[in-house]
Amino acid sequence: MAEPLPTPEILLSETEIAQRIDRMAAEIAPRVTDDTVAVCLLTGGIWFAADLTRALARRGRLVRFEALWLASYGDEQQSKGRVEIRADTQRDLTGRQVLLLDDVFDTGLTMAFAAEHLKTRGASGVLTAVFARKPWPEPRAITPDFVGWEAPGRYLVGYGLDSAGRMRGLPGIGALD
Repeated sequence: MAEPLPTPEILLSETEIAQRIDRMAAEIAPRVTDDTVAVCLLTGGIWFAADLTRALARRGRLVRFEALWLASYGDEQQSKGRVEIRADTQRDLTGRQVLLLDDVFDTGLTMAFAAEHLKTRGASGVLTAVFARKPWPEPRAITPDFVGWEAPGRYLVGYGLDSAGRMRGLPGIGALD
């Protein structure tokens, strides 16, 4: 049986997340069309992708939806330094703009890999949006086009962020360190 996790220190409430998502949707809506394909990076990005695509719909943007399952962390707290494709997108992306969505931008390795991969699948362009961007001491290979929250460099859980697969469903974001 797994050890119980400590109670996280809440950094961002459910209400604050909703407000940030709404602001992001207002910023993104003019840059996408109904033919844009929102591609969610699984597994953590699903909470953000669901909320953002609904917020875009409230602004009249009914983007298509796809998922791409990549892994670079496993159950570890740090990236393994390589990305593997566990399940690719199913929809034809040829000639379509993609809005790539993920929960957290840390090293940038996964986002950069995904953006390049989607271009090889025929995407005409890739816009990137992350809910949280953590500080990083080195230059990254990619800079997200849209960021919901400049997060601290802490071990975050909730709203899709996990600790070995647990605590993703917390409605807010907390820190375990």
